[in-house]
Amino acid sequence: MKEAFEKWKDDPTRFVRNVFGVRPDPWQNDVLRAFPKAPRLAMKACKGPGKTTVMAWLAWNFLLTRDDPKIAATSISGDNLSDNLWAEMAKWQARSPLLTAMFEWTKTRIFSRERPETWWMSARTWARTADKARLGQTLAGLHSDYILFILDESGGIPDAVMASAEAALSSCVEGHIVQAGNPTHLDGPLWRACTSERRLWHVTEISADPDDPKRATRVKAAWAREQIEKYGRDNPWVLVNVFGRFPPASLDTLIGPDECRAATTRAWRPEDIAGAARILGVDVARFGDDASVIFPRQGLVAFPPLRFRNIDGTQGAGAVARKWADWGADACFVDDTGGFGGSWIDNLRRLGRAPIGIPFSGRANDPRYDNKRTEMYFEAVDWIRRGGQLPPGGASHELIAALSQTTYSFRGDRLLLEPKEQVKARLGYSPDDADAFVLTFAQPVTAGAGYGYGTGRGRPGRALTEYDPLAG
Repeated sequence: MKEAFEKWKDDPTRFVRNVFGVRPDPWQNDVLRAFPKAPRLAMKACKGPGKTTVMAWLAWNFLLTRDDPKIAATSISGDNLSDNLWAEMAKWQARSPLLTAMFEWTKTRIFSRERPETWWMSARTWARTADKARLGQTLAGLHSDYILFILDESGGIPDAVMASAEAALSSCVEGHIVQAGNPTHLDGPLWRACTSERRLWHVTEISADPDDPKRATRVKAAWAREQIEKYGRDNPWVLVNVFGRFPPASLDTLIGPDECRAATTRAWRPEDIAGAARILGVDVARFGDDASVIFPRQGLVAFPPLRFRNIDGTQGAGAVARKWADWGADACFVDDTGGFGGSWIDNLRRLGRAPIGIPFSGRANDPRYDNKRTEMYFEAVDWIRRGGQLPPGGASHELIAALSQTTYSFRGDRLLLEPKEQVKARLGYSPDDADAFVLTFAQPVTAGAGYGYGTGRGRPGRALTEYDPLAG
């Protein structure tokens, strides 16, 4: 057995075949072969090629073939570490009677049954609110001749987390840092390994490009082609998840002001949009300085919004109901984030309407997006680029400013807008117009489907328009 351990130490590919009975993909073979002689390994990857599997293989190889090794592993979050790398470690241990006999797996630690105090792998987490000094302690405390650090989803891990790992390599007999992730951030450990510190790292670039003969075979070529066809080869989500490339820095803003201004000069005729659904988006003011906004849109035309300040839920519901009836809207989506729109929604229902509450932090329909707010904003921007017409002149001033100054990043492999509070601080006012506008993209609506009316009540009469909610 000792002879086998020595062979596996020098040849992790043989270890994977012998111990787990599987044949690695070509790119996985490249990583496994490089590991024994490379102190720093980085995998810049598309979505789903099997990079976490390789990290688990390397961890088990290191645990089994070194004396009293110590391994520290971390990820973008504690849940991600538990659900991915740590679960992967358990999966492969279960496939090997040898590893099952020699090691004990727990939720935060894997250790040698014979020498649990000196021979182990530890799961480490870091708080997003921690300062630089505390972040630097995430991978600290390893003292051994044989040390391995593993950073899963390192595209979003702060540089400070890496600091103690780098320091530990200077005093051990054999030390390695292995990191892998999607190229979602233009900073952090993965970014530096692939750019300014490239000479120090063995970097493996993993792509699902269906036209690349070296593509990751675990990602279906049909899926990759579908994403490219739907969103385009230069789309930031496609760049990251299909091609495994960093998005250009210029793409971190949703849309440029010139594109938005061009949309205000378009002039679709009434007959061009006659068959499209009429939709109201309603953003409810949260604070005294914010405005409540009702934004109408029909097909490729967005009409000037209605703005109100310092009105309560009864007045607001009346204003919406009046516009709803006068315009004959097919659906109305109300921002229900944090319950602020609850009073408006309840009062609209009392008036015989059926508004649809939309929590901005809720789940998106499309898995590309981290939440509903992000999805709606991207849908709105795509609508503009497909020929959407924004209200002319000053009616779109605040909307254009908000859209063109809102940035996005990634959380894992999903697109994520910056927090609304940051946009508000940059603009100097709340992006209420933009929030109301994007709500018109909350869900698909069919013209004449009757989404807006209460069950069993029929179509409310025009008498609703006689009620003026803002009358003294």
